[in-house]
Amino acid sequence: MQLGKKISLMRTLKGLSQKEMAEKLNMSETGYAKIERGETQLQNPKLDKIIGVLGIEMTDLLNFDTENIFKASFHDQCLQYSQHVYINSAIELTQELEKTKLELEAKKKEVELLNEQISQLKEINELLKKNA
Repeated sequence: MQLGKKISLMRTLKGLSQKEMAEKLNMSETGYAKIERGETQLQNPKLDKIIGVLGIEMTDLLNFDTENIFKASFHDQCLQYSQHVYINSAIELTQELEKTKLELEAKKKEVELLNEQISQLKEINELLKKNA
């Protein structure tokens, strides 16, 4: 896999757009896009900045391949927590994210049900107080 493609995948996994990466690297979005397309020869200082923005080690980037095991961090803005997941491929990352979304939806429904039960219990409590 070409270095530009690896950078693009890592950027995507970190949840950054090309525009955000370009801003963090103090360069134009067009210039940054050329790096990902492999149209620009990367010099060490620029590559060091890129891995710094991505928060990874050089070896992680150079050894990165969708078939290798890698560590991905993602943040769920609703729950404000970070979870580290070991993934075999980009497909598994997508599956893990989908699974997390489904779990979150189930928890939201559970909360709604509990809130409904609380309301019903409050009504029962009020009726009991009136009849006492």
